[in-house]
Amino acid sequence: MTTTPVPDPDPRPEPPEAPLPSDCCDSGCPICVYDLHADAMADYRARLAAWRARHPGAD
Repeated sequence: MTTTPVPDPDPRPEPPEAPLPSDCCDSGCPICVYDLHADAMADYRARLAAWRARHPGAD
């Protein structure tokens, strides 16, 4: 009898993928891919801190 593993209900957050240098067009967009990545990183750090608080000693 095989059992399927139960997925973790509270997995550790994964960092966002960094943009490639070619993703930026260098035309001074009001919202650059680097700005979006910085926002995503801030959100990731907040979610990671909350996850660490729920899982002390998991690192």
